Amino acid sequence: METNELALAKDALAKYDSNPVILRMDEMGHEQLLFCNDPDTGLKAIIGVHNTVLGPALGGTRMWAYQNENEALVDVLRLSRGMTYKNSISGLNLGGGKAVIIGDARTMKSEAMMRRFGKFVNSLGGKYITAEDVGISPADMVYVNMETNHVVGLPGKSGDPSPVTAYGTYAGMKAAAKVAYGSDNLEGKRVLVQGVGSVGSSLVGHLVKEGAKVYVSDIFEGSLQKIKSAHPQVEIVANDAIYDLDMDIYAPCALGATVNDESLAKLKCAIIAGAANNQLAHENIHGKAVLEKGIIYAPDYAINAGGVMNCYAEVKGLSAEWAMNKAGDIYTTILNIVQRSRNENIPTHVIANKMAEERIIAIGKVKLPL
Repeated sequence: METNELALAKDALAKYDSNPVILRMDEMGHEQLLFCNDPDTGLKAIIGVHNTVLGPALGGTRMWAYQNENEALVDVLRLSRGMTYKNSISGLNLGGGKAVIIGDARTMKSEAMMRRFGKFVNSLGGKYITAEDVGISPADMVYVNMETNHVVGLPGKSGDPSPVTAYGTYAGMKAAAKVAYGSDNLEGKRVLVQGVGSVGSSLVGHLVKEGAKVYVSDIFEGSLQKIKSAHPQVEIVANDAIYDLDMDIYAPCALGATVNDESLAKLKCAIIAGAANNQLAHENIHGKAVLEKGIIYAPDYAINAGGVMNCYAEVKGLSAEWAMNKAGDIYTTILNIVQRSRNENIPTHVIANKMAEERIIAIGKVKLPL
């Protein structure tokens, strides 16, 4: 199934008839792309290193059945840039990177493929540190770790970052509610969680515990039944009826680009606050449209940064408690972004980008030789 996010690849690449890779890298400020191909294991992957001013580029590896290589290229470019901003605005000494593996994670993964991928990661000499993302598990990272030490999210260490990501998203959602309603209490608030995988399901747990009225949707029936079994009080919403629902908070926690022309024409909510990456189909168009509709949008890379905080804790040898406490700081980050957005009448994603870029520029000056 082609997602809205991946469908954007055709539009994004249509104007680059000659040498689209270099033009796209230049437009988005990337330092390096590594194309990985190994016929023996079936590995086809792209590693994107966006910016390493703050430190080595850290970002997860996503495995998805992209319809073509151009879709994978657009995804890795957008995701790796997002990691630069995410790590910067979170106050971490890390740059931004991401990797995508082209293929069906449910049928094509193997030990050999993941170990071969690990060799490609290792060839970058520590410039890129990987972790799990969509379609990749901590167990897969064990295979990657057999060929490189530049990997985090391993079992027995920081492990699955999903609970920390979910907690940070929950904290950011409460901050947005503070601005929208004058109170960060979510009791009775109608929240739709779109996508109840590992992060979404953990987020549902926090919301149910606080007494929110929770609705869920997912493209996988098994995920819906699992969350319904854990939380019988949640209501399942059909995927084609999501944007017709009267809700207070929309929490996209699957793939991106769900905030687009079609959804915004129907969406009835006061807040968009979820864990998905690249939620705005087109940043400049839909970020402005959200502001004009009076909807508070919590920028995705700022609100979902708990996972990378968890990975950073592993890199630096910090505790799981440190990671969870750091994720709690996302409340203040989102509060500052939203308040500044309202004061300046500028879309929240623009404010977040400015804050991230300001730190990169400032630290870049510190690192200049005397």
